[in-house]
Amino acid sequence: MLVDAHVSAREVLDAHLSRIDRVNPLVNALVTIVPEIAAERALEADEKLMRGEPLGLLHGLPVAHKDLFDTAGIRTTKGSPIYFDNVPDKNDLIVERQISEGAVTVGKTNTPEFGAGSQTFNEVFGVTKNPYDLSKTCGGSSGGAAVALSARMLPLCDGSDLGGSLRNPAAFCNVVGFRPSVGRVPTISRDNLGMPMATNGPMARTVSDVTLFLSAIAGSHPLVPSSIMETPDSFLGSLERDFSGTRVAWSPDSGGLPMDGAIKKALNIVPNILSDIGCDVVEIWPDLSEAREIFQTMRAWVFELGYEPLLKSHREKLKETVIWNIELGRKLSLKDHADASRKQAQMFMRLENFMEDFEYLVSPVTQVLPFDHNTEFITEIDGVELETYIDWMRSCTDISTTMHPAISVPAAFSDSNLPVGVQIVGRNRADLSVLQLAFSFEQATRVGEQAPLF
Repeated sequence: MLVDAHVSAREVLDAHLSRIDRVNPLVNALVTIVPEIAAERALEADEKLMRGEPLGLLHGLPVAHKDLFDTAGIRTTKGSPIYFDNVPDKNDLIVERQISEGAVTVGKTNTPEFGAGSQTFNEVFGVTKNPYDLSKTCGGSSGGAAVALSARMLPLCDGSDLGGSLRNPAAFCNVVGFRPSVGRVPTISRDNLGMPMATNGPMARTVSDVTLFLSAIAGSHPLVPSSIMETPDSFLGSLERDFSGTRVAWSPDSGGLPMDGAIKKALNIVPNILSDIGCDVVEIWPDLSEAREIFQTMRAWVFELGYEPLLKSHREKLKETVIWNIELGRKLSLKDHADASRKQAQMFMRLENFMEDFEYLVSPVTQVLPFDHNTEFITEIDGVELETYIDWMRSCTDISTTMHPAISVPAAFSDSNLPVGVQIVGRNRADLSVLQLAFSFEQATRVGEQAPLF
């Protein structure tokens, strides 16, 4: 990594803290800010540079961690009153890897309780607002991260994604959120070694920054059997590529999902942009018809596995959607889980066969525009009533069930001047390929350069 010796890590930190002081009260993205800890780490970074020691990939860069991730000595609430005063004594792996690469922790980013739902609010810190329209939601569950990036308060933020939590807020806030292949960014777990959908990942304002960040947090770990063995050094090269003749499957409604007309209108330029890049674009979509059932079952199982003890001990402190998801998990039988697992495996095989002919799937990230931040979740799209609090995000959750890498890239603004993102999905474990097309798309549009007005 190139380091400008004329700008110290302390100067970089001070500039970002100044921006945070001015902007964060408007949007409520950063919920636990630790300037003293950040100052100590920035000083350490400067002293390391002066001593001529090897520098990490993220040397001196201010970062914040999603409030679901444990941070040693820094309050971690998980967006829940149950953990109001929780201060861990150990970092989660994704945090530890950033610190070891020289990042400067500034604080934590807001998230809905236990990351449940694509709308960032909780009873501990309140709601996080969209910087392009303060009356709108920023999405979620990595909503605080997306806003911190979009509002130019930080250059890098981490996040997690079960059903769209890296992609949805990125689309709502005009930044980049990358859901890597499961196992690319490993998570050490004491109760689940093989959850086949959830993953952690990077967020930033550009694809290049996301790629740099990924190279710092990716890599295998001996305590994570599903972790990918490929070296993260593969992400340090150029993202430029010739896409002449590359076949892309495009769907303006993610294979027939209910879709707000404003989303379709904003993204009707996408096939032409891809064609201009050199791609051969075909309007077609794989059969993901069983994805909703698979996702709902697997998600309920995860919530019962992780939070059922809290339902017994702190039910009165949990929000209703979390209670619903835990109780849904309680009702599952072994046959329900086995059926979902079998269907997921079969769907994965179908998709692999489909993607022998198409290197990419491209579709909208979200089915709606950012909505009022006082609305907990969307119940209807284009006249279609939705059954659950997560059905309005099927454009993302369907892809989660496939375990394929997917990225949200700024693509357009609606007539109401709200950000709209495009989702690029690659072949199994072809993370670099996804980043390459995302980079070319980003360079062709430059939409991500449109910053909020404040």
